[in-house]
Amino acid sequence: MAAVQSLGFLGAGRIANALVRGFLSANVLPQKSIYASARSKGSLDEIGKLGINVTHDNREVVRNCKVVWITVKPHGVCSVLREVAPFVTKDHVFVSAAAGISLTNMEKNLPHETKVFRTMPNTPVSVCSGVTIYAPGTMVTEKDEEALDAMLSSVGISMKMEEHYMDIITGLTGCGPTYMYMTLDALADGGVYAGIPKHLAVKLMAHTMIGAANMVLKNGQHPVELKDEVCSPAGTSIQAVRLMEKAGYRGILMDAVHIASKRTAELARLSNGEEDDVVKKWDH
Repeated sequence: MAAVQSLGFLGAGRIANALVRGFLSANVLPQKSIYASARSKGSLDEIGKLGINVTHDNREVVRNCKVVWITVKPHGVCSVLREVAPFVTKDHVFVSAAAGISLTNMEKNLPHETKVFRTMPNTPVSVCSGVTIYAPGTMVTEKDEEALDAMLSSVGISMKMEEHYMDIITGLTGCGPTYMYMTLDALADGGVYAGIPKHLAVKLMAHTMIGAANMVLKNGQHPVELKDEVCSPAGTSIQAVRLMEKAGYRGILMDAVHIASKRTAELARLSNGEEDDVVKKWDH
């Protein structure tokens, strides 16, 4: 993958929107060099506000871009790839952000020797603070990896991992912002309950989360060690920790990652035409 001259998105939902915002903020490419397609007029109108090229035609994106992100829902990936396959050349690189879709599944729906990556970004890429994990396909070269890593590193941190970790990564960092937002909101509500205005409580807790994260990243200390440093004997923090432990706080978060990872594996089966047991429950 040579220096990226144009960038396409098949699908214009939240993660496509987040990536485009991040790439524009990081000056990866100008607006005129980015294309996005979607069936939904609402999705195109929303992402079009960023000043990029929009179309309902997936083939137009592939004709204009050599690096193409797959950002449709997992159940739609295979049909979209089959649709654009006749227009794919040896110079194309496809980068999937679709949960649960394997490299093998992508490769078998594209022309032989097409270069593909499987990735899992998270939405903070929109403010260049994301985490993106990637796994390369069989035809990807070292230069391709370096080019993708440079692109992803412009909107946060980027890390290569073996594909068998990707379902877990989806449940951990892909869904991770959700856990952080819920935790932040719950703590802010605690402040409100105690008498602090909500907007102030949210701001204070957001900065507290940033500070705590930086202590882990910059000092290299284990979170448990840092927690213990704050918990003085018979003090306020250890009282709160005791209550959280009794409520199963850590177990709940561990289970959340586990069930989200499990759901990612289920989405892979759905892409092969199996029925969705979760949706069947909703229908009943």
